[in-house]
Amino acid sequence: MMLDELDRAVIHALHIDGRAPFSRIADVCGVSTQTAARRYRRLRTEAGLRVVGVLDRDTGPETHWTVRLTCTPAATQALAHSLAARPDTSWVKLTSGGTEIFAIVHVPDGAGGTGAPHAMLLHDVPRRAGITAVSAHCLLHTYLGGPTAWRGITRALTPEQEERLRPPASAAADPRPLTAADRALLDVLRHDGRAAHTDLAAATGWSQATAARRLAGLRASGTLFFDVEVDSTLLGGTAQTLIWMSVDPGRLDDVATALAGHDELAVVAATTGPTNLLAQALCDGPADLHRYLTRELGALDGVRTLETAPVLRTLKRAGAVRASPPARTAGRGA
Repeated sequence: MMLDELDRAVIHALHIDGRAPFSRIADVCGVSTQTAARRYRRLRTEAGLRVVGVLDRDTGPETHWTVRLTCTPAATQALAHSLAARPDTSWVKLTSGGTEIFAIVHVPDGAGGTGAPHAMLLHDVPRRAGITAVSAHCLLHTYLGGPTAWRGITRALTPEQEERLRPPASAAADPRPLTAADRALLDVLRHDGRAAHTDLAAATGWSQATAARRLAGLRASGTLFFDVEVDSTLLGGTAQTLIWMSVDPGRLDDVATALAGHDELAVVAATTGPTNLLAQALCDGPADLHRYLTRELGALDGVRTLETAPVLRTLKRAGAVRASPPARTAGRGA
């Protein structure tokens, strides 16, 4: 599939507001509402496009851990699919020639302290043959990623068009702790961030008006945002690579802030562990990755060491694995 200007504009628009009505997207893009809706459905089918609701890493009620499992090749596929099916994981990837699994594990605040991810994993996987190493490190701060997208999907619209798409700021923040009904609402949005208010009401037992108000309040407080999943190879990110860096502590903030401005990176996050900075690069092939590592990243003062792991396959992104037909998609009035 080749993306044209309208495809890129629709993807960019959904990053600005994942629940924007097709009528508003169409108006900004200069097409009819029917054309915008048809293009969205085509992108869902052919480019893996999906809008999903996600708890913010830095302000949400969870602690996030990066987990690396080193495995024998025979064990990797089954274990990776098992991890992807879990509701408490995201960004499950096969790396390093198929001998390593990378994942982010979400642990509710207060669920057991710094040992929680190790305890969870070691309870589930110790008897699986082929696992040779497990490590987990806490995500401390996100410099790029989450609500701030890779620039490969935000190049189609002008600043004026972006402003027209931004959701209204009239909703009051709702900082109340998450309830069981909130979790049910979030579960629907993890599958389809554009799910209609009727679907959210059915899942929570609330009225449509209550579901809409709570959703708006979670967005206004920064607890919830909407991420856009799409096949990055169609946007030039054919070589996806995870990069672990050891940075001088006194230079960590400066280096991470500089990296967050690089077009090649989709994620920059500070972590605990022997390496203290994690990045994800999306480059146009191995030669472009080599150029980036040697001429841009390598030019920064303070980076002592780095380790790279090419991503072979992404089994799970930010949202839930598509195990069932998506909920009805909201059009007007989403």
